[in-house]
Amino acid sequence: MGVEQKLGDMGVVTTTLEQAVNWARTNAMWPMLFGLACCAIEMMASQAAHYDLSRFGMELMRASPRQSDLMIVAGRVSQKMAPVLRRLYDQMPEPKWVIAMGDCASTGGVFNNYAVVQGVDEIVPVDVYVSGCPPRPENLIHGIITLHEKVRGEKITDWNG
Repeated sequence: MGVEQKLGDMGVVTTTLEQAVNWARTNAMWPMLFGLACCAIEMMASQAAHYDLSRFGMELMRASPRQSDLMIVAGRVSQKMAPVLRRLYDQMPEPKWVIAMGDCASTGGVFNNYAVVQGVDEIVPVDVYVSGCPPRPENLIHGIITLHEKVRGEKITDWNG
């Protein structure tokens, strides 16, 4: 009794290289910690057992940019922190993505002054914005799912950087 008899006629599975690579990229994203304010607590809660980001292939948050391909900027970015943010982004390997988590990271929030960057998209390119002050873990998970949909739609011609 062989495997063929137990499984039956399963047919042939076909896919494209594009779909296979994009599937692998979405199911093995490694986020980097960049929690700067109260949004970081919600980001940590999304990693805990109740929300469990592990089901998306994000077993743990990385502290090194060289081991990460997703930067989640959680909280307000000061003018002094902006060059550090850019340096860490530049050290991340390609392909890389950025999520701006919370109103402060997206638009500066209630801090409309000279010391806070009015949106992290002035420093690094942002792929997904997660709204809220602070956003709940469900919002971050929705942002991650939105990013996954974006990555699944990428074409080979987009991969050259």
